[in-house]
Amino acid sequence: MANWWLKRKTRTKKPKSAFREYTEAIIIALVLALVIRTFVVQAFKIPSGSMLPTLQIGDHILVNKFIYRFQSPHRGDIIVFKYPRDEGRDFIKRVIGVPGDKLMIREKQVFINDRPLSEPYVIHTDPEIQEAPYSPRDFYGPLIIPPGKYFMMGDNRDHSMDSRFWGLLDQDKIRGKAFLIYWSWDGERFRPRWERIGKLVR
Repeated sequence: MANWWLKRKTRTKKPKSAFREYTEAIIIALVLALVIRTFVVQAFKIPSGSMLPTLQIGDHILVNKFIYRFQSPHRGDIIVFKYPRDEGRDFIKRVIGVPGDKLMIREKQVFINDRPLSEPYVIHTDPEIQEAPYSPRDFYGPLIIPPGKYFMMGDNRDHSMDSRFWGLLDQDKIRGKAFLIYWSWDGERFRPRWERIGKLVR
């Protein structure tokens, strides 16, 4: 008798319509995408050349928004953050100075704790030296970086609007760490840069 009731109940249960199944799948996908974008990974596009040659104009990158919940940024990390002078804009730069560092720049050379910093990723395209105090580009500091603050610089060192000009970055303005180029478009030649797709950001 019990088996008969179970079979009858199974037969009388109405299957979901195709429309309902598709609707539920779309809603679940949207919720997952929103959660991932908010807390885990977000995509950004590189609009300027301040991070050349590491990042090209037209690179599309993925940013890990989760990692700094468990650790602080390290020197050398490339991070996306809210621009301190206009938080509606996102900037991307490299961490050069971390809390506790003594930082100074002399004739374009960065010194951390009185030692020259090795920066194989940097390019200088302007051979001229801009003297202090007229410009902070090539001479800066010395400065002791306080807790919760970071000194950010672009790899295209002579053409980057960074901490030399707008000051230190608050840790709570950081969006995440760039880790992968998932697409790259060469706007001048109107073609993809296939060789850059899938490249890790370092």
